[in-house]
Amino acid sequence: MTTESASAPVGFIGLGNMGAPIARRLLEWPGGLTVCDVRPEVIEPFVAAGARAVAEPAQVAEHARIICVTVIDDAQVTEVLIGPSGILRTAAPGTVVAVHSTISDRTAEELAARCAERQVEFVDAPVSGGAPGATQGRLAVMVGGSAAAVDQIRAPFGCFADLIVHAGPVGAGTRMKLARNLLHFISFTATTEAQRLAEAAGISLTALGKVVRHSDAVTGGPGAIMLRDTTAPIEPDDFWFPILGHVRDLGEKDLSLALELGDRLDVDLPLAQLAVARLAEGLGVAHPVLDKETS
Repeated sequence: MTTESASAPVGFIGLGNMGAPIARRLLEWPGGLTVCDVRPEVIEPFVAAGARAVAEPAQVAEHARIICVTVIDDAQVTEVLIGPSGILRTAAPGTVVAVHSTISDRTAEELAARCAERQVEFVDAPVSGGAPGATQGRLAVMVGGSAAAVDQIRAPFGCFADLIVHAGPVGAGTRMKLARNLLHFISFTATTEAQRLAEAAGISLTALGKVVRHSDAVTGGPGAIMLRDTTAPIEPDDFWFPILGHVRDLGEKDLSLALELGDRLDVDLPLAQLAVARLAEGLGVAHPVLDKETS
């Protein structure tokens, strides 16, 4: 981190449900904060707290050298960057534009190319942790971009994040976020399946929720098995084989018991059926194929 990046003025575009709590953390940034949103009512608290307010993204670029963008979708991000009043109209060479919105990785690559024409650095920097994580300054940020750009944004991002991962070149941050959210929303779908089973069994859903949140906070939840740097099958003499083999055995036992309970209660559990079929191979510790040939 250079001395210049440690005090670079920051701009923030998009003060919605996610953008506002991130931007509030940046009010403490020593380089100053410039904010922009189409809704005057969401800007007023930032002005009262000492931020500068402007009407257009191009005006943000007149004051800021690191610009965070948290708008809804690819179309809005594109408009903010290259529209008639976009950032690239006025951005000085060396400016870093960080997009926190979850967009297509191809859009990120296309916008990075447009930025490069103006000697502006683009990073895709989606976040994980939601509004509570932003409020607490505990977001995880997955950054795709050059090492130099990542170095520039680390200090201001430290105001709202306590984990900043350089995922790779532009687009890699978005690809990591999509993989992370794949797990997130499949887990949500599995949660609804577990709730159906619990409800049919006469179990309190709120009590079950307390148990899940408590135990996941201790064990790490699904992330607890994300320990290897490959998804390849594990050799029997590998350190991880007995560990993940134990996970497999426990998982298959408990999934089978849940499926048996579901059958008795007439509750369809398609995700559990898929899980019991694929858990071993997914963990890299598939069961050996038995030779059924007779001599």
